Amino acid sequence: MELSEEELRLLEQMERALVEEDPKLASTLRGTSFQRAARRRMVLGGVILLAGIGLLIVAVLLELSAVVQTVVGVLGFVVMLGGAILALTSARNPGHVTAPKVRASGRGSFGVVDGGRPHRPGRQRSGSPFMERMEERWRRRRERGF
Repeated sequence: MELSEEELRLLEQMERALVEEDPKLASTLRGTSFQRAARRRMVLGGVILLAGIGLLIVAVLLELSAVVQTVVGVLGFVVMLGGAILALTSARNPGHVTAPKVRASGRGSFGVVDGGRPHRPGRQRSGSPFMERMEERWRRRRERGF
């Protein structure tokens, strides 16, 4: 549903007022600092992953004693695994602090903030909390005599 010109103008005024009032919050809502930090962690994870692969290659290529070769190989694997975990968790969770996801609206600098989980059409939600639904099910079972 498109916004009217009046609504767009009011939204832009509110955005400007927010930026003037609290620039740190406005920056957080834009998500740029979170994206940069996540990108840095992904690159760092990639570099650590490559260093671990390098250690594995060194362990195989150098003619060392079996014990030293095993220790260097295991160390290389652990470093490689740590780098992969860092890179993958950064890609999945782009910020240490959970930030709202922003969907571009085409106008203005902010966009629409998505809240909650994405809608799953096949799944029906009653809107009541989990325990209330469970209590309701239990009550129905007792009334039926199960």
